[in-house]
Amino acid sequence: MTEAYLPGGGLDDQVPFLARLEREERTALLALGHELGFSPRVVILHEREPSSHVLLVVEGWSKVTAAAPNGYEALLALRGPGDIIGESAALTGRPRSATVTALEQVRAVAVERERFTDFLAHSPAVSFALLGLTSDRTRAADRRRLEFASMNVRERFAVLLLDLARAHGRRTAEGIELSVPLSKQELAGSVGASREMVQRLLKELRTRQVVTTGRRTLLIARPDILRRIARAEHPDF
Repeated sequence: MTEAYLPGGGLDDQVPFLARLEREERTALLALGHELGFSPRVVILHEREPSSHVLLVVEGWSKVTAAAPNGYEALLALRGPGDIIGESAALTGRPRSATVTALEQVRAVAVERERFTDFLAHSPAVSFALLGLTSDRTRAADRRRLEFASMNVRERFAVLLLDLARAHGRRTAEGIELSVPLSKQELAGSVGASREMVQRLLKELRTRQVVTTGRRTLLIARPDILRRIARAEHPDF
């Protein structure tokens, strides 16, 4: 089995930031900020804007995207409960490198940049936890780039669906339903493909009864076939 669809190379953090902290550290950090709410599809952070705060996600999922000069939007990551958002810009003082958009109702605690950096300066354990998270994210991104470089779009798309099923799947009588509402454009942006290509791939998968789709809903009925595609064992699919 290839590592391409094993845990560790996905879009989300395997161990969220807040889960890496002791209870006392977590409580103290959250107490520094104030809670904000974001409706689905509302932009939480804008690419290239100055950094004024970090966000600690309490509830809900969001997407992290970056835009290329030609307008193509790449889906870089998904962030959910326990995750930290905006920490890189807060630590470096540089403008934000990506846009973060709520996929569903999101609640997060906003901590001002100065209070966050001061907390890190006086909390070595929290600083090391953040360093470990950054390292894990970098390794996962490097592994994903390496794996995807050796695959065609069909294989990359199968890997993506399997990864989403692992991290965000709900088992039903019909199969595995993805709980994160991603559009076709967002799916395309995760595998470096066009929206039209993803539409064609989904049509093929529906015809073979591998998946069923609706408006931002997707159910995987035959993950075994996706695994075969990801291993390039079914080239005629």
